[in-house]
Amino acid sequence: MARFRATAAGAGVVLWRHDLAGPAEDWFHRLAAPPAPQRRTLSLAGARILAGQLRETVEQRQAQVLDQETRSRACPLDLHRLVPVPAPLLRLGPDHPQTLAWLWAHWGTTEPLRHVMELPVSRGRPTPARDPGRLWLGFWAADWTPWPAIVQLRQNWPMLRIAVRPLYDDP
Repeated sequence: MARFRATAAGAGVVLWRHDLAGPAEDWFHRLAAPPAPQRRTLSLAGARILAGQLRETVEQRQAQVLDQETRSRACPLDLHRLVPVPAPLLRLGPDHPQTLAWLWAHWGTTEPLRHVMELPVSRGRPTPARDPGRLWLGFWAADWTPWPAIVQLRQNWPMLRIAVRPLYDDP
């Protein structure tokens, strides 16, 4: 269980590897030729410089998020750590049809799990506590219970008993 806990914990996000060349060019065009009734207030050189600065800022932010993602263990059940999205799909992005098809086939949901939290284990004790031999989790899945990921976890961790009780009630 300790090994599973260590492997399963992550940031709870997928870091899509966006190519910023296209967006930077779009930013330049919007700055150089804004839609009516707006008027251009920057020179073309200024628009090019600002678009480049925006690209650099986004690249720096992506690097910071990547650094945090590799260190964070805030999410006790990170699907991307357990059933990682392949690198070619990370470059395509979250909305690409191939990515969505892979997520649905391998995770059973098109988004990382949300609001993942460890729940207290009572086991007949008056006060629920953390039990190192058990892990009870609660989470919200965007589309459906992540059955394909659960099947994969059962195959990868055959010594664990993985039970799921979906709750489809409205909040």
